[in-house]
Amino acid sequence: MTEFGGVSELAVADWRRRVFALYQSVRTESDPAQAHELWRVGRNELLTTHPASPVPAEDRSIYGGAEIGVYQPELRFEVAVDPDVEKVLWEVPSATDGVIPFTRVGVLHLPAVGDLDVWWLESYGGGLFVPVKDSLAGERTYGGGRYLLDTVKGADLGGDLRAGWLVVDLNFAYNPSCAYSPDWTCPLAPAGNTVKAGLPVGELTSAPADF
Repeated sequence: MTEFGGVSELAVADWRRRVFALYQSVRTESDPAQAHELWRVGRNELLTTHPASPVPAEDRSIYGGAEIGVYQPELRFEVAVDPDVEKVLWEVPSATDGVIPFTRVGVLHLPAVGDLDVWWLESYGGGLFVPVKDSLAGERTYGGGRYLLDTVKGADLGGDLRAGWLVVDLNFAYNPSCAYSPDWTCPLAPAGNTVKAGLPVGELTSAPADF
């Protein structure tokens, strides 16, 4: 049995199954603030107890869970994906999966926040990927940026894809696994996913040195 970040394949598969279930609960909750609370509790349970948590096993007993910003409803958007973009290729080298290829398929125009590129994972299975890096990166948010959507791994807030729009709620921004341990390799937000706005919502800065 091979391992990912020192964790067995079966544990990683179970982590992903639970993430899919968590976001399904989020999508079926009609109150966005209550959906956010479900997510906060569910994500912290995974981070603190699951064997595939990116929090190193030796740190979990003293890790109190992710610090999550207070929900701000004005940072939730139901937004069209603007497809009028050059379909550039973004290739991310990784230690375990070789080069991870993404193609830009659209852009999200978020009022008072900025524009975020929407990427399609060209590897097996495919999926939409939207990271974000804000002006607080390196201070209150993870320096490499956070993830909003990663549908191949279950992080999907909803929307009508056939009609071309997504739910994008910045309150659900979460740290990539590499924020917790160098054992994980993560795509970090590129220039087209960097905004000038400060976003003190979602999962805030958390690293082993902070525990």
